[in-house]
Amino acid sequence: MSTNIVFIGLGNMGLPMAQNLVRAGHAVTGFDLLPASVRQFADGGGLVSDDQAAAIGQADIVITMLPASRHVLGAYLGDAGILAQARPGTLLIDCSTISTEAARQVGRAAQDKGMPMLDAPVSGGTAGATNGTLTFMVGGEEAALAAARPYLDVMGKAIFHAGGSGCGQTVKICNNMLLGILMIGTSEAIRLGVANGLDPKVVSDVMAKSSGRNWTLEVYNPCPGVAENVPASRGYTGGFGVDLMLKDLGLAVESALASGASVPLGALSRNLYSLHSKAGAGALDFSSIYQLLGEKA
Repeated sequence: MSTNIVFIGLGNMGLPMAQNLVRAGHAVTGFDLLPASVRQFADGGGLVSDDQAAAIGQADIVITMLPASRHVLGAYLGDAGILAQARPGTLLIDCSTISTEAARQVGRAAQDKGMPMLDAPVSGGTAGATNGTLTFMVGGEEAALAAARPYLDVMGKAIFHAGGSGCGQTVKICNNMLLGILMIGTSEAIRLGVANGLDPKVVSDVMAKSSGRNWTLEVYNPCPGVAENVPASRGYTGGFGVDLMLKDLGLAVESALASGASVPLGALSRNLYSLHSKAGAGALDFSSIYQLLGEKA
């Protein structure tokens, strides 16, 4: 049965996620600040509207995929926000990666308005978004997750209930901190092999069958030419941007300070990605940290 869905944020991740909902037979109205993204969504069968408030007011579900905490707070709160436009009972799902506190703030406001809300950040990258194989890390009430599950199943292959409001964001912050650390470590190891005259593909293949095995090495190799269909082999375009990784590592450090946790490698990774961004690489894929560690192989 078709469900009336509003999807706000048709970026590298949001667009394919929304398109998968369209392919599943749902009536999805998409919104984005970039007209080109909206046109691409419409070309794939999505609905478009000039009246976002009216679309939200008629929606059964509102899904957001936005860059940062300030965008989510701005989208949901205030007199012109989603909470002011949606009907009581509308299911709200935020798939952005934001701070735990921002997620809880919006969640509390939604609860006060009688709207069930989930923070449901994702892992799996643009390929996972396109193929409908994302992992969802969900915070919120069990009943809201049960209502959302049929739609999350369209966009992902694994759904984990992390706990109450904000817990999905906490898990995502932990995951992406580890991802950033692993990408730097993988890049360093390949660089070391290359500096000693080894073929980077041989180094990668050996480590992929050894104790250094990890996702960045096998699925998202940072060295150009080692793997096909990864950002490193197309000039580090597409994928997950350096500035987005920098944002997530910043969230991890902030969370550590707030909770008293120790994250020395997370903090160092944030500093390295900050240097990389300031050198002009902010829009490149985060695997381009390989470039910061030496000349191209």
